[in-house]
Amino acid sequence: MMSTRWLSCDMPAPSSMICRDIDSLSLMLRIDIAVDASQAEKVGHAGGLDHPETIELSGVEPVQLDITDPTSVRRAADLASDVTVLINNAGTSTRASLLSGTFEDVRLEMETHYFGTLSVIRAFAPIIEGNGGGAILNMLSVLSWLHAPASGAYSAAKAAEWAMTDALRQELAPRGIHVTAVHVGYMDTDMAAFAPADQKTDPAIVAELALDGLLAGEPEVLADDLTRATKAQLSGTQNDR
Repeated sequence: MMSTRWLSCDMPAPSSMICRDIDSLSLMLRIDIAVDASQAEKVGHAGGLDHPETIELSGVEPVQLDITDPTSVRRAADLASDVTVLINNAGTSTRASLLSGTFEDVRLEMETHYFGTLSVIRAFAPIIEGNGGGAILNMLSVLSWLHAPASGAYSAAKAAEWAMTDALRQELAPRGIHVTAVHVGYMDTDMAAFAPADQKTDPAIVAELALDGLLAGEPEVLADDLTRATKAQLSGTQNDR
């Protein structure tokens, strides 16, 4: 496997984690998704850890980062200049309707899932390329394709992030950077506390599938039955492109 330094970070909480090996990355990814799949972003992994500075694990280094703040992104990129893998798991879920939700909530979804994620990728793509290549993993959602009015703002932002991920996969391939997208429905996290238990997937399973897919060079990881069924109803598959 490639020599890797992984960075993990938070959004909207201004924090992140640098993971120096695959074992620490795997552990942080599992913890982060389980704590709150609605916040994250960065190399090695980004997630919902409100106080990463309190985590004391071998191979893990806390870093300050807010993916919606360009200055914060640049500072993190300067600090983590030897990263080769970026995992974008930052997120928000306002459950805002496109018609009746506040514009502030609608904008927050797009600023986080689309512009914030793109900002981090633009900052780290040259770093990953300069370090000999590597990979980027974007945590997406079944709502990239299944557009429920009750979460219209979130669905629109995730659809935009999916399109961005597909385009960047092609643009970054010649630079030695592989891009994997992970799509999943409800996970057993605080963000999905409203969902019935039998409709939620164990975050540890999602984390394992995500890392396996990333290391195997898969373009997409479909992490549950709902996501697989929804994707199958689309006109084509990622492997057909």
